[in-house]
Amino acid sequence: QVQLVESGGGLVQPGGSLRLSCAAPGSIFSIYTMGWYRQAPGKQREWVAHITRRGSTNYADSVKGRFSISRDNAKNTVYLQMNSLKPEDTANYYCNAIPNFDWGKGTLVTVSS
Repeated sequence: QVQLVESGGGLVQPGGSLRLSCAAPGSIFSIYTMGWYRQAPGKQREWVAHITRRGSTNYADSVKGRFSISRDNAKNTVYLQMNSLKPEDTANYYCNAIPNFDWGKGTLVTVSS
């Protein structure tokens, strides 16, 4: 069973920033593209961004220019820097390899004044 552990979520005001982290097993991290996803209350989980092993990135239109994904291959960790947060960014955020393995518990991000 693959264990993905997300952290860094919390309550932030609109316009604020958060940095999410995700630790992944080396056996997964060293091979696969890694992605961030989110699921808002009452909605389906959606893809947010991904980063290849070589560092190429891609973003959903809704976060482009505000979010930045990065990875530290030495630490088997992928990050999501989130700036200019909006209330509609409120969701539980998950990371996973692409293709997906078992999902972790995610980390909750709440954007509210």
